[in-house]
Amino acid sequence: MKAVVIRQYGSPEVLQYEDVAQPTIKPDQVLVKIHASSVNPIDWKIRKGMLKLITGNKFPKILGFDLAGEVVEVGSQVTRFQAGDAVYGNAGLGGGAYAEYAAVGEKYLAPKPNNMSYEEAAAVPGGALTALQALRDLGKIQSGHRVLINGAGGGVGSFGVQIAKALGAEVTGVCSGNKLELVKSLGADLVIDYTQQDFTDGNVQYDIILDAVAKRAFGNCKRVLTPQGVYISTLPIPEVIVQSVLTSVLPGQKAKLVFENPNSQDLIYLQGLIEAGKIRAVIDRIYPLAELAAAHAYSESERAGGKIAIAIPG
Repeated sequence: MKAVVIRQYGSPEVLQYEDVAQPTIKPDQVLVKIHASSVNPIDWKIRKGMLKLITGNKFPKILGFDLAGEVVEVGSQVTRFQAGDAVYGNAGLGGGAYAEYAAVGEKYLAPKPNNMSYEEAAAVPGGALTALQALRDLGKIQSGHRVLINGAGGGVGSFGVQIAKALGAEVTGVCSGNKLELVKSLGADLVIDYTQQDFTDGNVQYDIILDAVAKRAFGNCKRVLTPQGVYISTLPIPEVIVQSVLTSVLPGQKAKLVFENPNSQDLIYLQGLIEAGKIRAVIDRIYPLAELAAAHAYSESERAGGKIAIAIPG
């Protein structure tokens, strides 16, 4: 099968499109013929070696987590899927979605939303799961809450705006000027161009601030959080980790860190929101798998509005 492989950490040029052996499945896995994937910042952070303490130095590696495709084989312990089913989800902890086929744990998959293309479905898991778990599980979002999404035009942020609105919140989106109309179209009640206005200087206090792009520190945001407000970051830097531990044992405002937890239950929940028309995938560009290096370079530029999808032919 065709796949994009890395044999060392480095720039986008280390991504090599080549032939590799098709994976075999374990009893609790399904073999998915992948029709589409997408790019998340974690993909190129792994590629650059920024997470090598976690990912190690064993090569070759096939990167990529988000996927949508068709089940072609099921393991003996699999009960929810059969050959021919259209699915979407996460390739699992080891990645492997930048390929024509992947062996995927049943627990990481759900039925593909029936009103989405494969490219749209593949753009959902990483960003939407992160946003959902940040707002619902860490932020304990309630109807009527004031929620601010920093980076509202990006992959996590665009889903954050929509999920917060679906859960009844009043949403402020912060983004660059060229994404204002996009964020408004996602349902944001107010949109702030960060190049013209600093939201931390404002007079509004928020119940939840989701810093989807990890650009503003908890200390900067405390003034515009309610007394019991929650700040949530997507970047596991030492400063955020320390603040998360300290505020967890102190009364008042909290700093928290979100890690995506791929699971079928939340994917099914998102499927329901998507099929009800409450969430859509925003795709900036679609690249073929053979041009993944260009897709990574574009993602690193931070210019994309929404997600970058990867079409996988075959």
